[in-house]
Amino acid sequence: MNPAAPPSGPRVVALAGNPNCGKSTLFNALTGLRQKVANYPGVTVERREGLAYDQHGKPLRLIDLPGAYSLHHQSPDEAILRDVLLGKMSDVPRPDIVICVVDASNAERHLFLASQILELGIPAIIVLNMMDIAEARGIRPDAARLSEIFGVPVVTMEATSRKGLAELRIALASNHLKPSLHAAPLPPESLRHLPVLPDGSIDRRHLYLGENGGSPNSATEWRDRITASRYGAIREVCSRAVHIIDPARVHPTERIDQVALHPLLGPIIALLVLTVMFYLIFSFAEIPMGWIESLFGAMSSLVNQWLPEGDLRSLVCDGILAGVSGVVVFLPQILILFFFIGLMEDTGYLPRIAFMMDRIMSRVGLSGKSFVPLLSSHACAVPAIMGARTIEHEKDRLITILVAPLASCSARLPVYLLLIAAMMPTETVPPLTRALILMGLYSGGILGIFLFAWIFNRLLQRTETGPSIMELPTYKLPALTSVAFQMLQRGWLFIKRAGTIILAVTIVLWAANNYPKNDNPALQREQSIAGRLGKAIEPVISPLGFDWKIGIGVIASFAAREVFVSAMAITYEAGEIEDEEGQRMALRQRFREARRDDGSPAFTTLTYVSLMVFYVFAMQCASTTAVVRRETNSWKWALFQFGYMTATAWIASFLVFQGGRLFGFS
Repeated sequence: MNPAAPPSGPRVVALAGNPNCGKSTLFNALTGLRQKVANYPGVTVERREGLAYDQHGKPLRLIDLPGAYSLHHQSPDEAILRDVLLGKMSDVPRPDIVICVVDASNAERHLFLASQILELGIPAIIVLNMMDIAEARGIRPDAARLSEIFGVPVVTMEATSRKGLAELRIALASNHLKPSLHAAPLPPESLRHLPVLPDGSIDRRHLYLGENGGSPNSATEWRDRITASRYGAIREVCSRAVHIIDPARVHPTERIDQVALHPLLGPIIALLVLTVMFYLIFSFAEIPMGWIESLFGAMSSLVNQWLPEGDLRSLVCDGILAGVSGVVVFLPQILILFFFIGLMEDTGYLPRIAFMMDRIMSRVGLSGKSFVPLLSSHACAVPAIMGARTIEHEKDRLITILVAPLASCSARLPVYLLLIAAMMPTETVPPLTRALILMGLYSGGILGIFLFAWIFNRLLQRTETGPSIMELPTYKLPALTSVAFQMLQRGWLFIKRAGTIILAVTIVLWAANNYPKNDNPALQREQSIAGRLGKAIEPVISPLGFDWKIGIGVIASFAAREVFVSAMAITYEAGEIEDEEGQRMALRQRFREARRDDGSPAFTTLTYVSLMVFYVFAMQCASTTAVVRRETNSWKWALFQFGYMTATAWIASFLVFQGGRLFGFS
């Protein structure tokens, strides 16, 4: 068992609670920007830590533990929660204090985990969060009575508005925090079953944790009886300390759900919400995208003035600035995507979409719990794959990991937007038409998810069975500060990616396009390293409608999808065009002027469609492949995923291009 933090250092405080209890909002309120993200040792479960202060200004090391429903570990998250609280996690000290965050409007359900934690002998504080929602539903928990029953401080809070934060800091500053002595005592009849357990196999205090994983079935039966007894004890506690003012009152959540979860209206509403989101991605982002283009254009002009003509100026202007700006210019559209996802998550609408999708997803072999990681994949597949750890069953978790990268992530968005704009010029095609095309590309990824989930569900053997819990939180007004914080945090990660991976790849691409030097400038691109690579793979990609220059972009984007835009900007020398409307217009103009060796246009409508279809299905992200290997603890599944997605992309693109030509399209 790991020792607690030494007295001279900050006390270690852990935040624990069910999913959707407002735990992360409370963590942000206590730590502000003083936080860092890492992984727990040996696993890829995310660990969020931060620096907080009590009422006297003393520092606290705050750990945001994974959300869980109990300490009976069925998922990696629950195993992490249990091991940290028992002091069995290497490099993570056992907490000195545990803050048990409870949704006040769902106290009976949330107190189950809290009662388990209280019996571990760690000083604890119970936080009754979302008191405003509880009041609106006519529910009034008696904090003083609960404190008397459980023997620990109980603080009422509204984390989104920071109401009650001072009281929590006062409780954290107390030197009199002690372990609970009264936490949900087990009825005497439950203790009759103790003899069925092997002698010395489990410490009495940890019986219900199921640490005797290999013990006989009688131990499991005993644990189930203890669970039932615990729920009975909690119901008794709630009958004395949680008052229902108006049992007949219908909460607005129930009224809204009558429409939002309606079998017919629900999916239509969800479709309209997503359509509006995609429309705004195009219409709202144009002005800030112009600002970014102007900024990079001004930087390029300054470099052209300061540096003499030569390789250095070409590297900076045609390589670094052209490549990085080609990706960063799409930041406003990506921020809008993140904002909408955060908004739907914070209001409680996102789990409703998951609930509606559960029936469809179960038919193809996916759990309803897979929906949130799959939706998160539309932002980035890396955290989404890590988020699949909340799925209890190993088969469901593996299928989710294997199909998650098929969701169109934010890295695909710059590619889609460039190709749609080049195929359908802004001045002639309204935003709604382009939004519908973009929505079609996203829908293609979703159909791919369903198809391959159905296939994998029939190929993979299920190793365990059991129910899956899905909780629908109460609707609430979004905390715009929290949504904005998450949006900016994800946006910053995108910028960091542009400043690291994409910057490195653009420099390599510039060098590959400019070396070795050729005496004939007209043959420079074709005879360069990049040109030779493109020519080498041209026989493989020409049936898809791609020439060797597009091949350069395809090869480069296997490191990161959005690098395709940078590769095209460098290969087609878009940075050399002086255009007031920015590099996007310059690159589109290059596409229109591009010719194949036989003089035919390199980019036709069919080429654009084929290329977009390829990017819908292709596995082009080294980071995702690395995370899949870590999550599955095997290169087998990572390489299998790369292989099946790349093959699917080639076949789908081939069918689109050759089928289109067969029917007379160009």
